[in-house]
Amino acid sequence: MFPKEIELPRQLVNKLLHLAQISADEEICGFIGKSSIGQYNCYPVKNIDESPSVRFLMSPEEQINHMKSIRESEEELFAIYHSHPSAPAIPSTRDMQQANYPEAYYLIISLNTAGVLEMRCFKLLHDENVVEITLRMTEK
Repeated sequence: MFPKEIELPRQLVNKLLHLAQISADEEICGFIGKSSIGQYNCYPVKNIDESPSVRFLMSPEEQINHMKSIRESEEELFAIYHSHPSAPAIPSTRDMQQANYPEAYYLIISLNTAGVLEMRCFKLLHDENVVEITLRMTEK
């Protein structure tokens, strides 16, 4: 099974929120790798979808390169992140249909509320079941 709560370092959370803010009109996307000693790395991937303001499609080349980097760094794929510029931080039907990494968490950042950024975490399971995971921020 998986934990119902995870902790993320403030530095990682700030980076993800910043990436979403600087690309406020388009969905950002990428991977989070985690080392065996609990260090996290962010791997942004270019969104090549034809409608990037409402959907994301990771660049296949960048996706492959980053997955290779995660493996070579002896990290595990911890999470897949993306933003919703004008929608709540909940998985869309398309997000659930494209959830191809059941071992990963899915972090969704919403810019939908004026002046407030929201990030939520989910496990998207094979049967289109969605489980929200509580996020806690640490100072590590």
